[in-house]
Amino acid sequence: MVLEVSKPQRSKKGAMQNNPAIEPHAKILYPQAQTQAEISANLAMVKDKISAACLRSGRNPDAVQLLPVSKTIPSSRIQMAYAAGCRAMGENKVQEAQEKAASTQHLADLRWIVIGHLQSNKVRQVCRFASEFHALDSLKLAQALEDQLQKEGRAMDVLVQVNTSGEASKYGLQPAATVAFLHSLKDFSALKVRGLMTLAMLSTHSDQVRSCFQTLRSLRDQLQQNTPQLCELSMGMSGDFELAIEEGATIIRVGQAIFGARATSDQYYWPEKQAKVQQE
Repeated sequence: MVLEVSKPQRSKKGAMQNNPAIEPHAKILYPQAQTQAEISANLAMVKDKISAACLRSGRNPDAVQLLPVSKTIPSSRIQMAYAAGCRAMGENKVQEAQEKAASTQHLADLRWIVIGHLQSNKVRQVCRFASEFHALDSLKLAQALEDQLQKEGRAMDVLVQVNTSGEASKYGLQPAATVAFLHSLKDFSALKVRGLMTLAMLSTHSDQVRSCFQTLRSLRDQLQQNTPQLCELSMGMSGDFELAIEEGATIIRVGQAIFGARATSDQYYWPEKQAKVQQE
C-alpha cells in the first residue's frame, strides 16, 4: 500500500506541521519478498519514500541511512538482500544474530548491528560479532561492554536509547537523565557514542508519533553543544519512517517493508519492560 502524501505546511518558524495524509502504523499488508527481485523492488520502494520525505522536509536523501532489519529472516534471504546492495543488517536477538553472522561469514563486508535490549550476560557474544550496538540504556551495561571490548582490543560505535514516549513499558533513559548518563561515559574509551535511538509510541495518530521524534531531535541538538560527535538519530520503522525522516532521522530501521510481514509478534522482539525483567 502506497500512501499518497500531500505537500506539508510549515509554521512561521519553519516547523513541519502534522500531515493527515501520513498514517503511521496503519494496517498495511506487507507481502513476503521471497526472491532477490522482490527484495530489490521493495528496497526501491522504500528508497523512493525516503527521497520523497527528504524532499518534503528539505533534506538530502544521502543523509539518511537505511538499516534493513532481518529478524526472523533466514540467511538465504539475507544473502538475497546482500546481492540487492544491503551491507548492514539490524537484529534484536543476540543468539539469532550470532547464528546469522556465522552463516554469512563469506560476505566479508556485511556488518551486523544489534538494535534490541541487551542483557549483560550476552555482552561477550555481541562484542565478538557486532559492529555496532544501538540500545545502550544503563551504566551497568555500559561498564560490561567497556570491559569486554577492552579485552577484545577493539572499540564499538553505540547509540543511547531514550524513552521519548513516556511509556513505562519501554526501555530507554528518560530524556532528562541523558545528560548525566553521557557524562558518566566520558572515560569509557572503547564506547564511541555516536547518537541517540528511540521507539516512538505505537499509534495511528501522527501527532503522537511525531512528538516522540521531535523530542529526540531536540535532545540531540541540545547535547551536541557539548558533545559534537553526537550526530545520529535512529528513529522510525516500517510504519513510521517517513515521519521520522521529516523530523531529522539519520538512521531508519526497516524490516517488514523490505522482507514482508513477520509471523512473530513485535512484542517478542520489543518486549514490554516488566515482562522482560521477569525473564532475566
